[in-house]
Amino acid sequence: MMYPHLFSPLTVGALTLRNRVVMAPMTRSRATDDDLVTDLHVEYYRQRANAGLIVTEGVHPSADGKGYNRTPGIYNEEQVAAWRAVTHAVHDEGGLIACQLMHCGRVGHANNKAAGTEFLAPSAIAAQAQIFTESGMQAMPTPRAMTLADIKAVMNDYARATQLCLDAGFDAIELHCASGYLPAQFLASGSNLRTDQYGGNLENRLRFVAELLTVMADIAGPDRIGLRISPGNPYNDHADENPLETYSALLKIADNLGLAWVHAIRMASTGIDSLALSKKNYGGTVIGSDSFDAPEADTFIGEGRTDAVSFGRAYISNPDLVARMQADAPLNPMDKKTIYAGTGTAGYTDYPTLEQND
Repeated sequence: MMYPHLFSPLTVGALTLRNRVVMAPMTRSRATDDDLVTDLHVEYYRQRANAGLIVTEGVHPSADGKGYNRTPGIYNEEQVAAWRAVTHAVHDEGGLIACQLMHCGRVGHANNKAAGTEFLAPSAIAAQAQIFTESGMQAMPTPRAMTLADIKAVMNDYARATQLCLDAGFDAIELHCASGYLPAQFLASGSNLRTDQYGGNLENRLRFVAELLTVMADIAGPDRIGLRISPGNPYNDHADENPLETYSALLKIADNLGLAWVHAIRMASTGIDSLALSKKNYGGTVIGSDSFDAPEADTFIGEGRTDAVSFGRAYISNPDLVARMQADAPLNPMDKKTIYAGTGTAGYTDYPTLEQND
């Protein structure tokens, strides 16, 4: 068999993956103004159900949690019904799908959010970065420092969103704790200057994420909860004085909770081997991410450096990625101009399969 390790089954918590190819979470900016997925999303995810597991684009658990334009939410029943059509389509193809919950916190711009929503963060420190809006790139605003009541309310938002994910038919839920979003903002010394129990020393900076994961695991079961991390990644002005120490401790929390997986983005530029770090501190399934091809993925799995591999850009332009890898066939090139192109099918659901190429 071509790439026998990559195409072997894998038990991940409560899930049994038919292969170790994971579709990575990717924002594609196709949701409606009401943060709804549409028939376009149904087809997009259905086409890619050949993955052992799909992890959706980031989905905000509240209106406040939105940061980017045209991203979907899961905080009301209409959104649940829309997502249910997606999960049914994936299941009908024999696939599994997890919802990635992503609260952006201080990351975003008012042009991307509903009127009356807030920017919430551990501390009132603006991210020194820009974000895309319909009016072009814009500086990010200064958020409001969260009170203890705000923290409790956001915990409740995540708890409700976790239950709504189950109601919508998702097989699991992944907490986005990377890329400078709200959970990572609590972890990082550069964005968390609190002096209460949620800030200051490492134990306190870990508290928000630890409590959040516990709440989510209590609802869905720890064997259906995953954690996305990217130690040392400076994206969205994410800065921590000691990411190796911070994420080693976070991974031990994930291990103690018995989470189903850790989804680790590798970035050589950080000087941190996130896969080795995950393997050292966490005993469950590790999903490696970023710039893998099939041969390297198979090698890493065979050597025990990761248990599965997620593919992002390759899945954008190759809906039948698994079949192409199994046949060692060439991949469709990706059109960068249509990654975030809006509501149409172009660059979203119109990439041809191998059969269509023939």
